[in-house]
Amino acid sequence: MTDWTAGYVSDIGYTYGYYTELNPLRLKLAFLNAGIAFPEVGHACELGFGQGLSTNLHAAASTVQWHGTDFNPAQAGFAQELAQVAGSGAALFDQSFEQFCRRDDLPEFDYIGLHGIWSWISDENRQIIVDFLRCKLKVGGVLYISYNTQPGWAAMVPMRDLLTEHADVLGAEGVGIISRIDSALSFAEQLLATNPAYARANPQIAERIERMKGQNRNYLAHEYFNRDWSPMSVARMADWLAPAKLNWACSANTLDAIDAVNLTGEQQQLLVGIPDAMFRQSVRDFCVNQQFRKDYWVKGARPISALEQAEALREQRVVLVQPRPDVSLKVTGSLGEATMQENVYGPILDQLADHKPKRLGQLEQSLKASEVGSAITFAQLLQATLILSSTGALLPVQDESAINKAKKRTERLNHHLMKKARSHTELSFLASPVTGGGIQVSRFHQLFLLARSEGHKSPNDWATYTWNLLAQQGQRLIKEGQALENPNDNLAELTRQAQEFADKQLPIFKALQIA
Repeated sequence: MTDWTAGYVSDIGYTYGYYTELNPLRLKLAFLNAGIAFPEVGHACELGFGQGLSTNLHAAASTVQWHGTDFNPAQAGFAQELAQVAGSGAALFDQSFEQFCRRDDLPEFDYIGLHGIWSWISDENRQIIVDFLRCKLKVGGVLYISYNTQPGWAAMVPMRDLLTEHADVLGAEGVGIISRIDSALSFAEQLLATNPAYARANPQIAERIERMKGQNRNYLAHEYFNRDWSPMSVARMADWLAPAKLNWACSANTLDAIDAVNLTGEQQQLLVGIPDAMFRQSVRDFCVNQQFRKDYWVKGARPISALEQAEALREQRVVLVQPRPDVSLKVTGSLGEATMQENVYGPILDQLADHKPKRLGQLEQSLKASEVGSAITFAQLLQATLILSSTGALLPVQDESAINKAKKRTERLNHHLMKKARSHTELSFLASPVTGGGIQVSRFHQLFLLARSEGHKSPNDWATYTWNLLAQQGQRLIKEGQALENPNDNLAELTRQAQEFADKQLPIFKALQIA
């Protein structure tokens, strides 16, 4: 009997997560900051798309033609349903990497993404992917890849092996992966309670096990309990990708570009003295104890001139996607929490507070003309943009032509997702044609939007609509840890939330063309 799973967990579905790093629109800012030419993305591909939410949000919200595969037919079926509803033309399959990568009807791609795949597959599948990158990624094309890395995972590797061995050897047959995960975690606690030398040498392990106990079991199954699991150094990754002619370009996490919140002065000085870019990345991973990397690799890195860089950066459009008062000026880098300067970030955020897309050059001029922002330099504006982008407060904006072409598709997809929110809690993202990707929208906010789309005009009406749906299903709100049993209390709480939604979130969703 053929094992179509190739050792990958298949008896429990992957989470319905959205991963903004997979949005090709994001690579422009990162590449420009690094001084590297970036491609215009017309064709993109995601290998191992899970439930396909990211692929479908990006396909519906942009003019990019997407392809992709995920070996799990249930997940691929859900992804195909979303693509059909949106009318995005995304070509999504349930094939293995080997089957998909040898198809003769695929275009060459400007962008290929793998999120959370590389570390959990066999070397045989890695070789198939590298061959695919070599043949199907265009010259100048970009690979986005995220993966578990060393040295951050070094201490956990033996414990992960022990957990999976327990699940395989002592887990009761037929009880399912969730029960086996719970039993393995319980055994790990028993082991740690005996104070083994391993735990004394690696005191952080007990904290990690405790954290795992509270995490989503679907996530844990796919993160820890596959047959293949291999954290990989960036140097080894470079060796793997060399046959595909790929060079490391930059991090997909824009906060990594800000040394002040990640590296001490001594560490920065050490890294500056290292001439080789890849070895510099290896040493940096030791400085920050890197556990998970999100990287862009490019087939033929081409530097751009300082003039071209400055001009292109000033043309970059961004939009604020959080209420201005809610934007935190605290950010957490490898050195811990840092507080951004109010006299720099305040004026910038004030300029963005209307949630209209703005070019960085436009912001620069507006700040110069203002009394409070005149001293802010473009370098400070760029750094603020990178940091706010890393927190999700700021997102890149695509051009008006793409926005207009995507609008009908996002309307269809969002309506479908909002209808699902009537009875499902897992789908917490909608598509924005402005940002070319997903925006987090809670279940109740989706239901308020759905009520509004069906002609209900006031927050009171939205709350009543939502409460009727919940009551039909025997569901109740939770407030301060307690279920609200009285219908009037549920309706009152929903009305409060609906009014707050109308005041704070609805203007943003209108600006993002979600509402």
